[in-house]
Amino acid sequence: MSRAGNCSASEGKNKMTNNESLIDQIIELELEMFLRVPTQQKSSCQDHPDSFCLHRRAQFVAWSQRTLESYLADLRRAVVAGDNLLTHKYVRMDNLLARENHSPLVEQLATVMLRWQREFIERYPRMMASGRPLCSTEDTPCSTSFETYLKGELESYSARTLQCLSEDVADYQLRQASMSDVTYDYLVKQWGFESVEQLNQRLGACLSAPDRTLSD
Repeated sequence: MSRAGNCSASEGKNKMTNNESLIDQIIELELEMFLRVPTQQKSSCQDHPDSFCLHRRAQFVAWSQRTLESYLADLRRAVVAGDNLLTHKYVRMDNLLARENHSPLVEQLATVMLRWQREFIERYPRMMASGRPLCSTEDTPCSTSFETYLKGELESYSARTLQCLSEDVADYQLRQASMSDVTYDYLVKQWGFESVEQLNQRLGACLSAPDRTLSD
């Protein structure tokens, strides 16, 4: 391998290591905030922090180092100020607080990410059958949609983090790629599957298998 090839491989590995370290720091701060979110009824994820950490990590692996650094700075500033960004997100999701972040990037990002999620659901309906409903029109007192959750989270980001994330999204669009694909690819591999396609096929096989009695 050429020296240039060695340098490229080394840079890629260093970038991945840097991102992993940033994600670890983000999740540590987020988990502390999440466990302190006041709720009328304790969230199941608050009783299972490993699940919270896994799903948050799956989201962040799709982000660039620049965006991760910006969001980590948001969290650190919140800690110093005695603020809880996760509380902001959940009270906005429940519409208990008036919207404070009116950046147009919130709607712009939500539009693209909602489309990516819709396309993923259409391609892998079996895998996504038990997931969140997609649109805010489907919200119920017991179920929060992907759209409502997404907008609540985006509103908790600083202007810089929204801008960095917008640049990431533009890069994905240029490559005709999707953050939803990256997120779920990471998740299914953590669950022990080789790919999203494999999990979706397994679920299809389970659904098409004949019913068995207990005597079988």
